[in-house]
Amino acid sequence: MDGRGGGGWYDEAAGPVVRPYALTGGRTHYDGVEFDLVALIAAVEPPAQDGDSAALAASPWAPDPEHHMILELCRTPLSVAEIASDLELPLGVVRVLLGDLLDHSLIQVRRPAPVAQFPGERVLKEVIDGIRAL
Repeated sequence: MDGRGGGGWYDEAAGPVVRPYALTGGRTHYDGVEFDLVALIAAVEPPAQDGDSAALAASPWAPDPEHHMILELCRTPLSVAEIASDLELPLGVVRVLLGDLLDHSLIQVRRPAPVAQFPGERVLKEVIDGIRAL
């Protein structure tokens, strides 16, 4: 079946295809934190409560399967880019899903360390002069 008729969208090999905006409820961006590609995302260990997540149980919000997959992946911290790659989802979709998890305190975001400033030309010349003097 092609996507032009009244039926659903299909990929010949995969079957029905869920469009990315359907995973995010039509949202295209997260209004909170900007998730840098190299920011590390780590799942927060909720307190044990009969094998159920206390943070999830206390909230009326019901996470989607993609949220659970992100939490499973992020038991070991991963970058935003790695999460998108592992889940084979567009980066924008992953950022929205991460925003949901952050809003419910289920993940921590660790910003990448700032890139060190390169030494000035004067410092480099002094190093070269010191090497030459050896």
